[in-house]
Amino acid sequence: MSQTTKRALEASLKKLLLQKPLSKITVSDLTEDCGVSRMTFYYHFKDIYDLVEWSCVEDAARVLEGKKTYATWQDGFFQIFQAVEENKPFILNVYRSVSREQVEIYLYKLTFDLLMGVVEEQSAGLSVRQEDKKFIADFYKYGFVGLMLDWIKHGMQEDPHQIIRRLSTLIHGDIARALQAFAANR
Repeated sequence: MSQTTKRALEASLKKLLLQKPLSKITVSDLTEDCGVSRMTFYYHFKDIYDLVEWSCVEDAARVLEGKKTYATWQDGFFQIFQAVEENKPFILNVYRSVSREQVEIYLYKLTFDLLMGVVEEQSAGLSVRQEDKKFIADFYKYGFVGLMLDWIKHGMQEDPHQIIRRLSTLIHGDIARALQAFAANR
């Protein structure tokens, strides 16, 4: 029941974002649209921004399920683009109303998990310190999030397939090379 209520509140939030900006949506708007009491809302979330964050994390988990390997990272990134496009009013509203930082945090969580899965897979059999693996994942995370934020900022016009194709050309084999270099310097 708890997840059902949370998802209903999320659906109401996304519906209301089609009508007005996040800064104009109140807890009363959400509970009225969803058909639950204010107490129910506050049982699950401390405020609307908590609901926004929960929604982002849930979307991330659904998007990247099973897409954290070297063979599937491009699919994972494409699904991130698709999730952002499918939730365009939500993402743009959060981007404009809350702050770019909230969108960055959401995207950092998404991409770090994906990239860390790739790094862990590629480091199998190598003696690489965990902080070096994290450094590699962070490096690529910041690059990808920068590309994604620029894409959002410019209205999501460029074809995500093209962005991923260019990114793939740029980093092809570089994660494995970096891991081997860190292992050799150990």
